[in-house]
Amino acid sequence: MDVPPIEPLPGAVRRRLVGICLLRATATTVVLVLAYYLLPLDNVAGVSLALSLAAGLAALTGIVAYQVRAIIRHRHSAIRAVEALAITVPAFLLLFAATYFVMERSNPQHFNVGSLTRTDSLYFTVTVFATVGFGDITATSQAARMVVAAQMLLDLLVLGLVVRQFLGAVEAGRRDHRPRREPE
Repeated sequence: MDVPPIEPLPGAVRRRLVGICLLRATATTVVLVLAYYLLPLDNVAGVSLALSLAAGLAALTGIVAYQVRAIIRHRHSAIRAVEALAITVPAFLLLFAATYFVMERSNPQHFNVGSLTRTDSLYFTVTVFATVGFGDITATSQAARMVVAAQMLLDLLVLGLVVRQFLGAVEAGRRDHRPRREPE
C-alpha cells in the first residue's frame, strides 16, 4: 500500500509557521538567559553541586521527552523539531554555565582565572560545547576537570542522541499526520 507524500506547505504558511517557531524559541531562550543572570546563584552555599547537576540533567531529560512527544503530535513535525532543538541546547548550555559559576563560588581554585563571572562561565561552557579549545579559562582542580569531562561527553550525547531522538520524532509525526488512502 503506497502512502502519498506529505503535501508541501505554501510559502506564506511555511514562513508564518517558521516565524512562530523561531519567536517561541527566542522567547524561551531569553527567559532562560534572564533566569541564569537573575537567579541568586551566588547564595547556594551548602547545596550539593553533584545533586544540583543531577537534578538539572533530570529536568533536561524531562524537557527532551516532552519535546519528542510535542514533535510527534505536531502536524508540522520538522518545524517543531527545530523549535525543540532551539530550546533544548540553550537550556543544556545554561545548566553547565550555572554549574561552573556555582563551582567557582564554592572554591575559586577550580578555574585558573580566580573569579568567574556568569558571563565567563557561559563563555567557558560554549567553548567546551563548540570544542574550540581553551586559552584564557581552564579547569585546574580535579573536580572541575571531571565536570568539564562530563560536559564533553554529554555534549556528544546532546548532539548525537537528542538530535537523533528529535529526527525520529519528526519521522513518527510525519507518519501519524500523513493523509490516509481510502481502502478500495
